[in-house]
Amino acid sequence: MENLTYGLHHITAIAGDAQRTYDFYTKILGLRLVKKTVNFDAPDAYHFYFGDTAGSPGTILTFFAWGDEVKGIPGAGTVSQITFAIPVGSIDFWKKRLAQNNIRFVEQNDGFDENILSFADPDGLSLALIETEKGKTSQPWATSDISAQYATQGFYGITLTLNETEPSVEVLKELLGYTVSSKQGAFTRLSHQFESNAAYIDILELPDEPEAMIAAGIVHHVAFRTPTDEFIELQRAKVLEADLHVSPIMDRTYFHSIYFREPGGVLFEVATDSPGFDVDEPLAELGQSLKLPIQFERFRTEIENTLTPIY
Repeated sequence: MENLTYGLHHITAIAGDAQRTYDFYTKILGLRLVKKTVNFDAPDAYHFYFGDTAGSPGTILTFFAWGDEVKGIPGAGTVSQITFAIPVGSIDFWKKRLAQNNIRFVEQNDGFDENILSFADPDGLSLALIETEKGKTSQPWATSDISAQYATQGFYGITLTLNETEPSVEVLKELLGYTVSSKQGAFTRLSHQFESNAAYIDILELPDEPEAMIAAGIVHHVAFRTPTDEFIELQRAKVLEADLHVSPIMDRTYFHSIYFREPGGVLFEVATDSPGFDVDEPLAELGQSLKLPIQFERFRTEIENTLTPIY
């Protein structure tokens, strides 16, 4: 069967305080807030989408802002690090910027002959920046203090921490278009055979690692991109043929998607590129107003009174 997916579409994590999350990702990392909406299952909580200028697939980091009540615990069965691409020659800029904002970072080699800056967001979510020619977005979001010369270039890839590597590798190969490109100790690297942007997945095998607890500072799920509704129908059939439980196709307003859990416990989503984030507001105004799923629009006043305004 032909390949149906093309690297990462978006990654969704859990956040604590909404304002703190907004400030960190827009004012420090310089991402654009491309959509301010609510959780489909809990409309009293924000759902933020951050990305490049257009919210292009492969650049979108989203958050359910659930408050500070519970902190997550890292462990097996989840995405343990998110890596952004940055332009070659920009790493010194980012070292200075992180230091100026009192963000502790570690500069290290990742085991695949790549130098990265590793750090965490205010909730402890593990992030990294890597200088690379790969994984670029054509629409970097420039701000008053981060020019396009230094702006993040979308995702480079992710790291999964799992108790066992091989069953998950088979799913990534057979269902999602990845191939094993290298191995270094406990790490296995996979790259997408048809895509260079947002195309890398590292698996860290830790057989005795306890299962992660999903709460603030932990990734909820990772989504892979597919072009159209026709493709997602074919992808759903492919997952069913692999004898994995898969959700119905769901309308998420900005994309249509399916969900299934891979053998290592990570929740995978496959999401369409269309209709995109400009379906309900112009490109120039993305993220400026609260957008609600159609089923919640009649409750707008109550929802707006519940949510703390974001500035």
